[in-house]
Amino acid sequence: MQSTTFPPRTADLFTQGLEDRPGSALLRFGAARRRPADRLSWSGPGAVAWLDGSRGHVWSVGKPVAAAGLVLGAAQRLPDDVKEFTGPRGTGALVARHLPIADVVDWVFRWTPDEPPVHPGEERVVELGERHHEELLAFLREHSPAHSTGPGSSGISLWAGIRGEDGRLVACGALSSLRDSGAPLMASVATDARQRGQGLGAALTSWLTRYAVRRHGFCTLWQLADNAPAERLYTRLGYRNEDLCVAARIATR
Repeated sequence: MQSTTFPPRTADLFTQGLEDRPGSALLRFGAARRRPADRLSWSGPGAVAWLDGSRGHVWSVGKPVAAAGLVLGAAQRLPDDVKEFTGPRGTGALVARHLPIADVVDWVFRWTPDEPPVHPGEERVVELGERHHEELLAFLREHSPAHSTGPGSSGISLWAGIRGEDGRLVACGALSSLRDSGAPLMASVATDARQRGQGLGAALTSWLTRYAVRRHGFCTLWQLADNAPAERLYTRLGYRNEDLCVAARIATR
């Protein structure tokens, strides 16, 4: 597998037209915003990749073989800087032929430019502020211990929730942003375990999607590939299912 290094300019990521193909929304939304001049990016036949230096994370989009070549090239050139990667489904197995990897997870990067139909229960959604952070954190710890982002995290633009008749939170969620581009990202949607199946999560997700689309023109999210209920909900809300990804950590070398 060969990889070619181009000058580190954002424009280099778009010279192949990959951003217009199905399966490349992560490139279109994840790397579209102009970045500093020292940003590292790579391009090869059928794939592009770029480095989020703060995390040591290489993002890649395109054909799995070409993407794996770029990930391997980055890891070989920058062994102290590259710690993990995300690529199209199949990239993990190809990288594993040459480097030890761990914590492999299959994801789907989903997005929509459209407002969903109004879902029953959306009228109960309220915006939450900094004074609610402790309440939100306690709720997430109880009902979604593996939440992706928490109150006070950088990149969060909004927290929203639904309260029960007693005033307690029964659902919450956030609008965050993709670290590399600033694109709106729905995150940490959680429902009280005792009240699941009542449409609370669907109402909150629909409300957050509409909020993002009205302000940014689209909304994105990450979905675990084996989460069937989420798959059905996001499809019903209009989220596209094109970007099948795999993420993994490069084990100690």
